[in-house]
Amino acid sequence: MDVDELYAVHVDDVYRYILSLCANKQVAEDITSETFLKAIQSIDKFKGECHIRVWLCQIAKNTYYNFAKRNNFVTDMPADLGSQGSLELRLVDKSQSLEIHQVLHLLDEPYKEIFSLRVFAELSFADIGGIFNKSEGWARVTFHRAKNKIKERLQ
Repeated sequence: MDVDELYAVHVDDVYRYILSLCANKQVAEDITSETFLKAIQSIDKFKGECHIRVWLCQIAKNTYYNFAKRNNFVTDMPADLGSQGSLELRLVDKSQSLEIHQVLHLLDEPYKEIFSLRVFAELSFADIGGIFNKSEGWARVTFHRAKNKIKERLQ
């Protein structure tokens, strides 16, 4: 895959993932650009042990957290809501979407990040587990717990 194709295929996923972490379009655009610059510079280090999208999200996450440290941002890593159920469908409703995003932002890690990776970046549980160096089962359980935490806070 050449650089242009890499960017075209994965830019939206990386952008949505970072936007779910920071909720700031400008920051998400900047971090996405920096992510692809870093990826291109270190593409020879990619060993293919995970999906390239997972690798890009790892770079993006690290880039964002370094940016946040430098700029004294408060960060909450994304948590998953769980399996695709009614809570995810509520994200379609704009008024409820804002409320869910506000609750999501208050979750502890790793719940916030797991939720974002699953719902917004649409990663598989296997890919999410790979990002955290954990099992697919761990990712599923963590997502389910995050989803329950969000539901509790919404009630």
